[in-house]
Amino acid sequence: MQDIVDRAEARMKTSLEVLRKELAGIRTGRASPALVEGLHVEYYGTETPLKQLANISAPETRTLVIQPYDRGAMASIEKAILKSDLGLTPNNDGQNIRLMIPPLTEERRKDLVKLVRRQLEEGRVAIRNVRRDAIEHLKQLEKEKALSADDDKRAQERLQRLTDTYIKQIDDMGHAKEAEVMEV
Repeated sequence: MQDIVDRAEARMKTSLEVLRKELAGIRTGRASPALVEGLHVEYYGTETPLKQLANISAPETRTLVIQPYDRGAMASIEKAILKSDLGLTPNNDGQNIRLMIPPLTEERRKDLVKLVRRQLEEGRVAIRNVRRDAIEHLKQLEKEKALSADDDKRAQERLQRLTDTYIKQIDDMGHAKEAEVMEV
């Protein structure tokens, strides 16, 4: 019983981390390396994450600087940035690629808030799916007489408390991200 609850908690933590990374990639008014770290670049025939090919920094609030480890990858990096849905135009100076982050319009901010809310709902669904899987597993054990009805009920209550805790964390992350996106 404890093992099932522990595994469910580990899966919930993983879901929360995935959501945290997805939210970090959603553009706000400030430049953040997380915006482009996950971009996949065609590098010698292999799809490679940008963070493995270059150093990414934000020297100013509206500028990202990408410094490739291999200058031969610059054209591929530029192509990946242009193909992405970031809406940014790379400036190549031969050494670095600079990305100027334009200020967000009110309409774009509202679109981003909708995107944040959609990501949050996906995170909540993932947490609930973990709970559902764990409860099904507990029911199976009870059916096989490996678990008493009281133990099953206690485990389900613990799972519900865990679920509530993680969903509250998701809600808190969402409120913070929405405030960050709407900040002018």
